[in-house]
Amino acid sequence: MSDKIYMRVGEALVAGGPPGTAAEPEVIIGEMNGPMGTAFGTLLGDQVKGHSRVLAILNTDIMVRPATIMVSKVTVKNERYTNILMGTVQAAIANGVLDAVRNGDIPKEKANDLGIIVSVWLNPIVVEQDDLDHQILFDIHRKATANAIHKAMSNKPDIDWLLENQEKIVHKYFQMGLDGKI
Repeated sequence: MSDKIYMRVGEALVAGGPPGTAAEPEVIIGEMNGPMGTAFGTLLGDQVKGHSRVLAILNTDIMVRPATIMVSKVTVKNERYTNILMGTVQAAIANGVLDAVRNGDIPKEKANDLGIIVSVWLNPIVVEQDDLDHQILFDIHRKATANAIHKAMSNKPDIDWLLENQEKIVHKYFQMGLDGKI
């Protein structure tokens, strides 16, 4: 890995929990003294109704390092959804970032120089789950965040793997369309 981390991109999907708990974050990681810093500052300062941008925090007064901003992929219209997203999921993302530092995916010595943007997908059906298990939701989003960061920082999947496996992989929703299920 070079000393300068201009911009890395990754994604991950973690599913298998109760309805509404799957996580599919997309991350961008880079040095704050370059294009990443511009993107980060623009997102934080340009709030959009229904797509609030907030810092990933462990608690109301403790943000993580590297500085991480989360942006919802879903238009937020429901108070319960907002509370779940800006509570359980926000804390999970913050912990996933720290896990990535602890695991060595993000160099500890770069923690004050890097910024992370996490595009968050929280299934809207989560608000319909009366017995939502917040611990399971937290664990899934934490793991997905750490996985996405790992993939970004290690450039996975690499181009050789993609070229080798291109014809073996069919997008889930494309396949559902072929099967007449959507």
